[in-house]
Amino acid sequence: MTDTDPSPELVTGSDGLARPLWAARDPLLQAYYDTEWGMPIRDEQGLFERLSLEGFQSGLSWATILRKRPAFRAAFADFDPDIVAEYDDADVERLMADAGIVRNRAKILATIGNARATIALRGTVGDGGGLAELVWSFRPDVTPAPRSYAEIPSSTPESIALSKELKRRGFRFVGPTTMFALMEAVGIVDTHLVGSHRRGSSGVWAS
Repeated sequence: MTDTDPSPELVTGSDGLARPLWAARDPLLQAYYDTEWGMPIRDEQGLFERLSLEGFQSGLSWATILRKRPAFRAAFADFDPDIVAEYDDADVERLMADAGIVRNRAKILATIGNARATIALRGTVGDGGGLAELVWSFRPDVTPAPRSYAEIPSSTPESIALSKELKRRGFRFVGPTTMFALMEAVGIVDTHLVGSHRRGSSGVWAS
């Protein structure tokens, strides 16, 4: 078996496309995998949303977060950092009473604090960049080419460094594992299994 052989952990769907098992069983996850996961996100609001949702996902399944995403977007003003940064105690209580989201006070408070930290980053990175530029600055020189999920790390030197830098900047719920998941989700690394119809689709990395 060579490095270019398709992963044995892929499932070929009725449409003839190869996907990992997690994306082949649930229509919602399949749509997410086929259209969003691993595609580049380079704008502040988009990165803030993904960072927030990855934080809420900690200890839960991504499917749970994905099903709640419309409610999260409604609760957090489409993850507009300028609006979320102004949330006060009354907003925290409103969110704690919102059954549509994950009602975890620490994560809610972290999201509000992270919005403020996002605003504070503006103009401090590169030529006026902010959160997106900072996150993308931790892109590694090479990306994994996994044939199985056992070959995908849970964290990397880059995700550890990103975690440390974000914590230094006042962010919370941004541990190395969460940051590696973020890097996968927004295209900074490509961990689509070899042979998946999505491998190389981001345009950031060659297939």
